[in-house]
Amino acid sequence: MRHHWWILTILLFILAACGNQEPYHETFDAPGNWSTDNDAEVRGEVINGVYEFEIKADDLTTWTTAGLDFADGWYEVAATQLSGPDNNLFGMLFRVNNETEDFYAFQISGDGYVWIGRYRSGGDTEAVPIVGSWWFESSAIKQGTGVRNDLKVRAEAGNLIFYVNDQEVGRVTDNTFERGDIGLIAGSLGQGDVLIQFDNFKVSPLGE
Repeated sequence: MRHHWWILTILLFILAACGNQEPYHETFDAPGNWSTDNDAEVRGEVINGVYEFEIKADDLTTWTTAGLDFADGWYEVAATQLSGPDNNLFGMLFRVNNETEDFYAFQISGDGYVWIGRYRSGGDTEAVPIVGSWWFESSAIKQGTGVRNDLKVRAEAGNLIFYVNDQEVGRVTDNTFERGDIGLIAGSLGQGDVLIQFDNFKVSPLGE
Protein backbone atom coordinates (compact mmCIF):
# COMPACT_ATOMS: atom_id res chain seq x y z
CA MET A 1 0.00 0.00 0.00
CA ARG A 2 1.44 3.32 -1.08
CA HIS A 3 1.27 6.25 1.30
CA HIS A 4 0.51 9.40 -0.64
CA TRP A 5 2.09 11.74 1.88
CA TRP A 6 2.35 14.44 -0.74
CA ILE A 7 -1.46 14.57 -1.05
CA LEU A 8 -1.75 15.14 2.68
CA THR A 9 0.86 17.88 2.45
CA ILE A 10 -1.10 19.64 -0.29
CA LEU A 11 -4.35 19.36 1.68
CA LEU A 12 -2.74 20.84 4.78
CA PHE A 13 -1.35 23.67 2.69
CA ILE A 14 -4.80 24.40 1.23
CA LEU A 15 -6.39 24.40 4.69
CA ALA A 16 -3.73 26.77 5.97
CA ALA A 17 -4.26 29.07 3.01
CA CYS A 18 -7.99 29.17 3.71
CA GLY A 19 -7.39 30.56 7.18
CA ASN A 20 -9.11 29.68 10.43
CA GLN A 21 -12.43 28.16 9.33
CA GLU A 22 -13.19 26.41 12.61
CA PRO A 23 -16.34 27.71 14.36
CA TYR A 24 -15.45 30.57 16.69
CA HIS A 25 -17.54 31.79 19.62
CA GLU A 26 -16.38 34.59 21.92
CA THR A 27 -18.51 34.89 25.06
CA PHE A 28 -16.19 37.43 26.74
CA ASP A 29 -16.07 35.38 29.91
CA ALA A 30 -12.29 35.93 29.86
CA PRO A 31 -10.20 38.84 28.51
CA GLY A 32 -8.64 36.81 25.68
CA ASN A 33 -6.61 38.77 23.13
CA TRP A 34 -9.05 41.67 22.73
CA SER A 35 -7.27 44.99 23.08
CA THR A 36 -8.31 47.31 25.90
CA ASP A 37 -8.06 51.02 26.67
CA ASN A 38 -8.98 53.44 29.44
CA ASP A 39 -8.19 57.14 29.27
CA ALA A 40 -9.96 60.49 29.25
CA GLU A 41 -11.62 59.80 25.89
CA VAL A 42 -12.56 56.13 25.83
CA ARG A 43 -12.82 52.99 27.93
CA GLY A 44 -12.84 49.57 26.30
CA GLU A 45 -12.59 46.35 28.27
CA VAL A 46 -13.92 42.86 28.85
CA ILE A 47 -16.06 43.05 31.99
CA ASN A 48 -18.83 40.90 33.48
CA GLY A 49 -19.10 38.63 30.45
CA VAL A 50 -19.29 41.34 27.77
CA TYR A 51 -16.99 43.71 25.91
CA GLU A 52 -17.92 47.23 26.99
CA PHE A 53 -17.11 50.43 25.11
CA GLU A 54 -17.62 53.78 26.83
CA ILE A 55 -17.02 56.70 24.47
CA LYS A 56 -16.41 59.70 26.70
CA ALA A 57 -15.33 62.21 24.03
CA ASP A 58 -17.90 64.10 21.97
CA ASP A 59 -16.69 63.05 18.52
CA LEU A 60 -14.64 59.87 18.57
CA THR A 61 -14.67 56.47 16.86
CA THR A 62 -12.65 53.59 18.25
CA TRP A 63 -12.36 49.84 17.79
CA THR A 64 -10.81 46.68 19.16
CA THR A 65 -9.76 43.44 17.45
CA ALA A 66 -9.39 39.79 18.45
CA GLY A 67 -6.03 38.91 16.87
CA LEU A 68 -7.48 36.21 14.61
CA ASP A 69 -7.80 35.50 10.90
CA PHE A 70 -10.88 34.55 8.88
CA ALA A 71 -12.02 34.69 5.28
CA ASP A 72 -15.46 33.34 4.26
CA GLY A 73 -18.15 32.64 6.83
CA TRP A 74 -21.06 33.89 8.90
CA TYR A 75 -20.05 36.73 11.23
CA GLU A 76 -22.42 37.52 14.13
CA VAL A 77 -22.42 39.71 17.23
CA ALA A 78 -24.99 40.99 19.72
CA ALA A 79 -24.84 44.72 20.55
CA THR A 80 -26.73 46.72 23.18
CA GLN A 81 -26.67 50.46 23.77
CA LEU A 82 -26.89 50.97 27.54
CA SER A 83 -26.86 54.75 27.76
CA GLY A 84 -25.98 57.97 26.00
CA PRO A 85 -27.33 59.83 22.99
CA ASP A 86 -28.94 57.75 20.24
CA ASN A 87 -26.93 59.64 17.62
CA ASN A 88 -23.99 57.26 17.79
CA LEU A 89 -22.43 54.29 16.01
CA PHE A 90 -21.64 50.72 17.00
CA GLY A 91 -21.13 47.42 15.25
CA MET A 92 -18.63 44.91 13.92
CA LEU A 93 -15.51 44.86 11.80
CA PHE A 94 -14.34 42.00 9.62
CA ARG A 95 -11.42 41.23 7.31
CA VAL A 96 -9.29 43.61 9.32
CA ASN A 97 -5.63 44.19 8.44
CA ASN A 98 -4.22 45.32 11.77
CA GLU A 99 -0.99 46.63 10.24
CA THR A 100 -2.63 48.95 7.73
CA GLU A 101 -5.93 49.42 9.63
CA ASP A 102 -7.95 48.51 6.54
CA PHE A 103 -11.30 46.75 7.09
CA TYR A 104 -15.00 46.41 6.38
CA ALA A 105 -17.33 48.03 8.93
CA PHE A 106 -20.98 47.18 9.61
CA GLN A 107 -22.38 49.91 11.88
CA ILE A 108 -25.78 50.88 13.23
CA SER A 109 -26.96 53.80 15.37
CA GLY A 110 -29.29 54.04 18.34
CA ASP A 111 -31.71 56.15 16.30
CA GLY A 112 -32.19 53.53 13.58
CA TYR A 113 -29.58 54.06 10.87
CA VAL A 114 -27.10 51.75 9.12
CA TRP A 115 -23.65 52.40 7.67
CA ILE A 116 -21.87 49.66 5.69
CA GLY A 117 -18.52 50.52 4.24
CA ARG A 118 -14.80 50.22 3.82
CA TYR A 119 -12.07 51.89 5.83
CA ARG A 120 -8.44 52.38 4.84
CA SER A 121 -5.85 53.58 7.35
CA GLY A 122 -8.54 53.62 10.00
CA GLY A 123 -10.53 56.10 7.95
CA ASP A 124 -7.68 58.56 7.45
CA THR A 125 -7.33 57.81 3.72
CA GLU A 126 -10.72 56.26 2.98
CA ALA A 127 -14.06 55.78 4.70
CA VAL A 128 -16.61 55.06 1.99
CA PRO A 129 -19.98 53.31 2.02
CA ILE A 130 -20.35 50.21 -0.14
CA VAL A 131 -24.12 49.93 0.46
CA GLY A 132 -26.20 53.07 0.03
CA SER A 133 -24.88 56.59 -0.27
CA TRP A 134 -23.98 57.09 3.43
CA TRP A 135 -26.07 56.37 6.55
CA PHE A 136 -29.53 55.04 5.67
CA GLU A 137 -32.58 54.41 7.85
CA SER A 138 -33.73 50.84 8.62
CA SER A 139 -36.79 49.61 10.48
CA ALA A 140 -34.87 46.42 11.33
CA ILE A 141 -33.00 48.25 14.12
CA LYS A 142 -34.42 48.25 17.63
CA GLN A 143 -33.92 51.85 18.68
CA GLY A 144 -32.92 53.36 21.99
CA THR A 145 -31.24 52.14 25.14
CA GLY A 146 -31.42 48.76 26.81
CA VAL A 147 -32.38 46.80 23.69
CA ARG A 148 -30.20 44.26 21.89
CA ASN A 149 -29.55 44.27 18.16
CA ASP A 150 -28.09 41.21 16.46
CA LEU A 151 -25.76 41.96 13.55
CA LYS A 152 -24.87 39.29 11.02
CA VAL A 153 -22.84 39.18 7.80
CA ARG A 154 -22.66 36.41 5.24
CA ALA A 155 -19.27 36.72 3.53
CA GLU A 156 -18.44 34.49 0.56
CA ALA A 157 -15.45 35.86 -1.35
CA GLY A 158 -16.61 39.33 -2.44
CA ASN A 159 -20.32 38.61 -1.98
CA LEU A 160 -21.43 40.24 1.28
CA ILE A 161 -24.95 40.19 2.75
CA PHE A 162 -25.80 42.18 5.89
CA TYR A 163 -28.55 41.50 8.44
CA VAL A 164 -29.93 43.27 11.51
CA ASN A 165 -32.13 41.09 13.73
CA ASP A 166 -32.34 38.52 10.90
CA GLN A 167 -33.63 41.10 8.42
CA GLU A 168 -31.49 41.83 5.37
CA VAL A 169 -30.41 45.47 5.23
CA GLY A 170 -28.05 45.33 2.28
CA ARG A 171 -25.90 43.27 -0.05
CA VAL A 172 -22.95 44.07 -2.26
CA THR A 173 -20.09 42.54 -4.23
CA ASP A 174 -16.77 44.02 -3.11
CA ASN A 175 -13.46 42.21 -3.46
CA THR A 176 -11.22 44.78 -1.78
CA PHE A 177 -10.42 42.75 1.34
CA GLU A 178 -10.23 38.96 1.19
CA ARG A 179 -9.47 37.98 4.79
CA GLY A 180 -8.39 39.28 8.17
CA ASP A 181 -9.21 39.84 11.80
CA ILE A 182 -12.58 40.57 13.42
CA GLY A 183 -13.40 43.53 15.61
CA LEU A 184 -15.87 45.73 17.46
CA ILE A 185 -16.40 49.43 16.76
CA ALA A 186 -18.20 52.22 18.65
CA GLY A 187 -18.30 55.97 18.44
CA SER A 188 -19.94 59.26 19.39
CA LEU A 189 -21.24 61.68 16.78
CA GLY A 190 -21.19 65.06 18.46
CA GLN A 191 -22.01 64.16 22.06
CA GLY A 192 -20.11 61.75 24.30
CA ASP A 193 -20.98 59.38 27.13
CA VAL A 194 -22.04 56.59 24.77
CA LEU A 195 -22.05 53.17 26.47
CA ILE A 196 -22.26 50.01 24.35
CA GLN A 197 -21.98 46.34 25.30
CA PHE A 198 -21.11 43.50 22.91
CA ASP A 199 -21.53 39.77 23.42
CA ASN A 200 -21.43 36.43 21.59
CA PHE A 201 -19.21 37.21 18.62
CA LYS A 202 -19.44 34.15 16.38
CA VAL A 203 -17.78 33.13 13.12
CA SER A 204 -19.20 30.01 11.49
CA PRO A 205 -18.45 28.20 8.21
CA LEU A 206 -20.93 28.97 5.45
CA GLY A 207 -22.30 25.44 5.50
CA GLU A 208 -23.62 25.80 9.04
